[in-house]
Amino acid sequence: MSTTTAARLSSELLSDAPLGVVTAHGDTLQVVFERQLRAPVEKVWAALTTPERLADWFGDAVVDLRVGGSIRLWKEVDVQITACDPPSSLAWTWELDGRETLVRFDLKSEAGGTALTLTHSGLSPRKGQGAGVRAGWHAHLEALPDAVEGRKTPIEIKRAREKAPGDAYPSLPA
Repeated sequence: MSTTTAARLSSELLSDAPLGVVTAHGDTLQVVFERQLRAPVEKVWAALTTPERLADWFGDAVVDLRVGGSIRLWKEVDVQITACDPPSSLAWTWELDGRETLVRFDLKSEAGGTALTLTHSGLSPRKGQGAGVRAGWHAHLEALPDAVEGRKTPIEIKRAREKAPGDAYPSLPA
């Protein structure tokens, strides 16, 4: 896919979903995303926890869904599950930039669908692997509604979407 095509696709395929809210907590950053999904909480939970649905929006996964279990992502990254309360909350630790970060999904059933809050905390305030987390989660969350319905988003579109927010997520210092 050419850069021009990817840019066009990313701008056309991004919803008007709000950016993640980034806050500093001591020497770490936290990013929080809130999304409303027009699907029952059980379907959203399945998209967060079953390998087939995770592959549709986030990445290939092998899942041992229990506190103390793990999720192997992209055949190379292991995250440890620290909370699992179906269908309301799921959390895992993820080592990024030599830091143990925490990813937490909270789901709440609402009229017409599900409210999802994704919180990723413990991120480094400096450039590194974690610097791309903000735009990365934004792009992946764009694919979540399709995954809830069993549709896969092509990786090229996810990559294009990750670039789409541009300067909305400012660069971190070196």
